[in-house]
Amino acid sequence: MTYHEHTDHRYLRNLRAGAPDAVKAFLAFDQEALKGANKVISRKNTELMAVAVALTTQCAYCIEAHVLAAKAEGASVEELSETVMIASALRAGGSFAHGFMAMKFFDAATGPDAAPEAGSLVENA
Repeated sequence: MTYHEHTDHRYLRNLRAGAPDAVKAFLAFDQEALKGANKVISRKNTELMAVAVALTTQCAYCIEAHVLAAKAEGASVEELSETVMIASALRAGGSFAHGFMAMKFFDAATGPDAAPEAGSLVENA
Protein backbone atom coordinates (compact mmCIF):
# COMPACT_ATOMS: atom_id res chain seq x y z
CA MET A 1 0.00 0.00 0.00
CA THR A 2 1.21 3.49 -0.83
CA TYR A 3 -0.07 6.90 0.27
CA HIS A 4 -1.44 7.83 -3.14
CA GLU A 5 -3.01 5.14 -5.30
CA HIS A 6 -5.05 5.53 -8.47
CA THR A 7 -7.79 3.45 -6.89
CA ASP A 8 -8.25 5.66 -3.82
CA HIS A 9 -11.31 7.32 -5.38
CA ARG A 10 -13.25 4.16 -4.48
CA TYR A 11 -13.26 5.40 -0.88
CA LEU A 12 -15.69 8.12 -1.90
CA ARG A 13 -18.38 5.59 -1.02
CA ASN A 14 -17.16 5.69 2.59
CA LEU A 15 -17.43 9.49 2.62
CA ARG A 16 -20.91 9.31 1.05
CA ALA A 17 -22.00 6.81 3.71
CA GLY A 18 -20.65 8.92 6.55
CA ALA A 19 -21.63 12.40 5.36
CA PRO A 20 -24.03 12.07 2.42
CA ASP A 21 -25.39 15.63 2.41
CA ALA A 22 -21.97 17.24 2.72
CA VAL A 23 -20.51 15.05 -0.04
CA LYS A 24 -23.46 15.81 -2.33
CA ALA A 25 -23.09 19.55 -1.70
CA PHE A 26 -19.32 19.46 -2.21
CA LEU A 27 -19.56 17.54 -5.49
CA ALA A 28 -22.23 19.95 -6.77
CA PHE A 29 -20.07 22.94 -5.83
CA ASP A 30 -16.98 21.38 -7.41
CA GLN A 31 -18.88 20.64 -10.62
CA GLU A 32 -20.31 24.17 -10.83
CA ALA A 33 -17.00 25.89 -10.04
CA LEU A 34 -15.01 23.89 -12.58
CA LYS A 35 -17.55 23.23 -15.32
CA GLY A 36 -20.44 25.62 -14.76
CA ALA A 37 -22.60 26.58 -17.72
CA ASN A 38 -21.97 30.34 -17.45
CA LYS A 39 -18.17 30.25 -17.41
CA VAL A 40 -16.32 33.32 -18.59
CA ILE A 41 -12.88 31.76 -18.19
CA SER A 42 -12.05 29.16 -20.83
CA ARG A 43 -11.92 25.49 -19.85
CA LYS A 44 -8.20 25.40 -20.69
CA ASN A 45 -7.44 28.36 -18.41
CA THR A 46 -9.69 26.94 -15.70
CA GLU A 47 -7.68 23.72 -15.80
CA LEU A 48 -4.34 25.57 -15.79
CA MET A 49 -5.49 27.54 -12.72
CA ALA A 50 -6.52 24.26 -11.13
CA VAL A 51 -3.05 22.86 -11.84
CA ALA A 52 -1.46 25.89 -10.17
CA VAL A 53 -3.61 25.48 -7.08
CA ALA A 54 -3.03 21.72 -7.01
CA LEU A 55 0.72 22.33 -7.13
CA THR A 56 0.59 24.77 -4.22
CA THR A 57 -1.69 22.51 -2.14
CA GLN A 58 0.40 19.52 -3.26
CA CYS A 59 -2.60 17.31 -4.01
CA ALA A 60 -1.26 14.46 -6.15
CA TYR A 61 -4.75 13.48 -7.29
CA CYS A 62 -5.62 17.00 -8.39
CA ILE A 63 -2.27 17.49 -10.13
CA GLU A 64 -2.87 14.39 -12.23
CA ALA A 65 -6.52 15.09 -12.99
CA HIS A 66 -6.08 18.75 -13.90
CA VAL A 67 -2.88 18.28 -15.93
CA LEU A 68 -4.67 15.64 -18.00
CA ALA A 69 -7.74 17.88 -18.33
CA ALA A 70 -5.59 20.87 -19.33
CA LYS A 71 -3.86 18.79 -21.98
CA ALA A 72 -7.24 17.55 -23.26
CA GLU A 73 -8.33 21.21 -23.51
CA GLY A 74 -5.31 22.00 -25.69
CA ALA A 75 -2.78 23.29 -23.17
CA SER A 76 0.79 23.16 -24.48
CA VAL A 77 3.87 22.04 -22.61
CA GLU A 78 4.94 25.70 -22.58
CA GLU A 79 1.67 26.77 -20.93
CA LEU A 80 1.97 23.99 -18.36
CA SER A 81 5.61 24.94 -17.72
CA GLU A 82 4.67 28.58 -17.15
CA THR A 83 1.88 27.47 -14.83
CA VAL A 84 4.37 25.40 -12.81
CA MET A 85 6.78 28.32 -12.53
CA ILE A 86 4.03 30.81 -11.59
CA ALA A 87 2.77 28.48 -8.86
CA SER A 88 6.35 27.97 -7.66
CA ALA A 89 6.99 31.71 -7.49
CA LEU A 90 3.78 32.35 -5.56
CA ARG A 91 4.39 29.55 -3.09
CA ALA A 92 7.93 30.78 -2.46
CA GLY A 93 6.68 34.36 -2.44
CA GLY A 94 4.25 33.53 0.34
CA SER A 95 7.10 32.34 2.54
CA PHE A 96 9.15 35.39 1.62
CA ALA A 97 6.30 37.80 2.40
CA HIS A 98 5.52 36.05 5.69
CA GLY A 99 9.17 36.60 6.49
CA PHE A 100 8.26 40.30 6.83
CA MET A 101 5.88 39.31 9.61
CA ALA A 102 8.59 37.21 11.26
CA MET A 103 10.92 40.21 11.22
CA LYS A 104 8.16 42.42 12.65
CA PHE A 105 7.56 40.03 15.57
CA PHE A 106 11.29 39.69 16.16
CA ASP A 107 11.76 43.46 16.28
CA ALA A 108 8.66 43.98 18.39
CA ALA A 109 9.84 41.46 20.99
CA THR A 110 12.72 43.74 21.96
CA GLY A 111 11.29 47.15 21.12
CA PRO A 112 9.13 49.61 23.09
CA ASP A 113 6.00 48.03 21.62
CA ALA A 114 6.96 44.47 22.56
CA ALA A 115 4.81 41.78 20.98
CA PRO A 116 2.40 39.85 23.19
CA GLU A 117 3.54 36.50 24.52
CA ALA A 118 3.32 33.59 22.11
CA GLY A 119 -0.19 32.19 22.03
CA SER A 120 -1.86 35.27 23.50
CA LEU A 121 -2.94 36.45 20.02
CA VAL A 122 -4.98 33.29 19.58
CA GLU A 123 -6.41 33.47 23.09
CA ASN A 124 -7.56 37.07 22.57
CA ALA A 125 -9.10 36.44 19.14
